[in-house]
Amino acid sequence: MMSKFAIIPLCLVTLFLFTKSFQDRTEGAPSFQSPLKVKRDQRTSIVATEFGEISAVHFGDGYTIQFITLEPDALLLPLLLHSDMVFFVHTGSGTLNWVDEEEKERTLELKRGDVFRLRYGTVFYLHCNLGRDEVPEKLRIYAIFDVGKCLHDPCLGAYSSIRDLLLGFDEKTLRSAFAVPKDVFGRLRDAVKPPLITNAMRNRTQGFEEETWGSRLAKLFVRDEDVTDHLEMKPVDNSKKKKKMKKTSAYNVFESDPDFENANGQSIVVDEKDMDALKGSSFGVYMVNLTKGSMMGPHWNPNACEISIVLQGEGMIRVVNHPSSESKTESERFMVEDGDVFVVPRFYPMAQLSFVNSSFMFMGFSTSAKTNHPQFLVGQNSVLKIFNREVLATSFNMRNETIERLLGAQKDGLMLECVSCAEVELSRLMREIEERKRREEEEIERRKKEEEEARKREEEREREEEAAKKREEERRRREEEEAERKRKEEEEARKREEEREREEEAAKKREEERRRREEEEAERKRKEEEEARKREEERKREEEAAKKREEERRRRQEEEEEARKREEAREREEEEAKKREEEKEAARKREEEMAKRREEERQRKEREEVERKRREEEERKRREEEAMKREEERKREEEASKRAEEERRKREEEEEQKRRPPPQPQPPIVFITDV
Repeated sequence: MMSKFAIIPLCLVTLFLFTKSFQDRTEGAPSFQSPLKVKRDQRTSIVATEFGEISAVHFGDGYTIQFITLEPDALLLPLLLHSDMVFFVHTGSGTLNWVDEEEKERTLELKRGDVFRLRYGTVFYLHCNLGRDEVPEKLRIYAIFDVGKCLHDPCLGAYSSIRDLLLGFDEKTLRSAFAVPKDVFGRLRDAVKPPLITNAMRNRTQGFEEETWGSRLAKLFVRDEDVTDHLEMKPVDNSKKKKKMKKTSAYNVFESDPDFENANGQSIVVDEKDMDALKGSSFGVYMVNLTKGSMMGPHWNPNACEISIVLQGEGMIRVVNHPSSESKTESERFMVEDGDVFVVPRFYPMAQLSFVNSSFMFMGFSTSAKTNHPQFLVGQNSVLKIFNREVLATSFNMRNETIERLLGAQKDGLMLECVSCAEVELSRLMREIEERKRREEEEIERRKKEEEEARKREEEREREEEAAKKREEERRRREEEEAERKRKEEEEARKREEEREREEEAAKKREEERRRREEEEAERKRKEEEEARKREEERKREEEAAKKREEERRRRQEEEEEARKREEAREREEEEAKKREEEKEAARKREEEMAKRREEERQRKEREEVERKRREEEERKRREEEAMKREEERKREEEASKRAEEERRKREEEEEQKRRPPPQPQPPIVFITDV
């Protein structure tokens, strides 16, 4: 019982905080803005082409929601997943092809409402069916990834393009891996990079003789017949793949019974118990459809955070924040519409409300694939009903009868009727926004007045400082004038003193100059005498040295003469030996030169003979061609002359026919008989 008593105050305080009206968390935020909501136009665009687009919403713990939209007959090119991918098909239909980490080939026909999971390390591509309707429906897929925290720059992200991974290797490695010639790899390397989302019709317009590198690349991950059938849009013959293909199916939320349903709406949760593919995953999937004027009862999730996407309609979301020592006890109230994303953290009580004029449908991902047990505060499944009534009455400071009426009045569970509750929440939100704007305007006006007063005080201070500055400048000017006067007087006295010192210095210099000249004259005489003595000594030393040099010179001449004679004899011997060697070398070179000239002459004659034969052959061919041409020309001339002769005869015959007179009638013949 003590453990229950410890939990009761938290539940009661949470219920009280939920029913109380709070201000919006972020002061100065735009209308309907909340840290827990991301509008459609606030998504981050990743890919945008005429055949489809991908946008994303990122959350702080490494979760990423991506919105993949493919036009009819569009193709999402092969990608390598870096994390698990759990997705929901919102609209349209298509075909999912992938190769899992066990290198098994898989295919799955997707339709509206399907839920499926692809594991990290999977290579997949996606095709939107063309459809048979007059206006084919786009394939819209909402997927969640757990990419974790970025530990290096650039971040790895949720997936990578197979083309980018492949072309990251050098040319030699790829050519060896593909075992293709250089020209084939050149077409792969120089091909223009296609967009991530393209049209499947482009691949079908190319024949087998000019196979695209994209289809060749796909063959690394799926079988040849699968790629050909898919790009040609032919039905896949599953009978041929029964032995190799493992049957795979998705979980469809529209074809399954809801987990809860009443007049106020229905909900369904897809976890690892419902779908084997979610075993070991970090995500579950849910969908809620509230009828007009309804509410998903106040509750919290003890095991997972919820990331929701609005599929249809509009609604109000209420989230109660937990008090902390650093922030006030506040709650979030915001409106969401089609395409918006909203997040509710774990343990945060919440409620979703629909307006009276439209239903409200949303789906989402929970950050746990295990079965979640949401704790409802009201209704038949209220967690408050398990507690002792006296303890509840004491916590609320109410009587036991009031607590009994409070807990027993609501007969429905989970989804409750709440007519106009969303409208009331919206009106409160609008009033809070207006009140916040009014307070902001008052704060702005107050700040303006404070700034104006501060500006006036600053101007007054500046004027006082300016006056003090002028007084200080006047004082400094007078002090400078007085200092200048004293400086001039001291300068004049200094000049007079310097003039006197210069005169004394000049007299002193003249006396020193006289003494210096006398000393120089005495020094000059002494040096002249010393120079004369030195010259005499030098002359004697030079005579002695000249005598020694003459003796040394005669001795060296005799030695040099002897050495010169020996060197001349040696040089003569070397010269004779060199001449004999040169004569032998010259004879050898002459023989080699003559042999070389004979060889060159022979080669020249052979080349001339070959050239002569070639010219004769060319001349013979040329004469034969000219003869053939003359023969053909003669035949053409004969035929032309024959035609001209025939034409001439025809014209003469026609002219003869024209000149020939018409036949005259013959006179009757009269026979005369003699009587």
